[in-house]
Amino acid sequence: MIKNIVSKTTIPAVLKSLDAGMLRARTIANNIANVTTPGYKRVEVSFEDELRKALDKTRLKGMKTDGKHLDIGRKNISKIKPRAYRPHDPTMPSGVNNVDIDMEMAKLAENQLMYNMSLKFVKGGYAKLNAAVQAKSIR
Repeated sequence: MIKNIVSKTTIPAVLKSLDAGMLRARTIANNIANVTTPGYKRVEVSFEDELRKALDKTRLKGMKTDGKHLDIGRKNISKIKPRAYRPHDPTMPSGVNNVDIDMEMAKLAENQLMYNMSLKFVKGGYAKLNAAVQAKSIR
């Protein structure tokens, strides 16, 4: 029952963004660790566009009647996953590879802020649900 209640909130989407934040932190840390590795190609994480499409209520949502059918329309949030990939980037700002340490450090700071805000949002969501279940007011 609780799972059904939680699924009707924004909590599942924010939990998915926390997953993306963790993957992004690992990829950025790996990029930083390889800043002096000759020929290393940096890695990025793709997630927000897929989440935006899944949350877009104006997009058609299809229903599969067989597991072998293709997905159509907007995806269910549970099917959205962050994806690590190597972007096509022929530049070599460091002269050794395509990792720019300043850009990676800025991305790391931005990711940390986003992760912390998502964590606070989830904590607040669960606090609201808990208060509703216990018939208490939210402070």
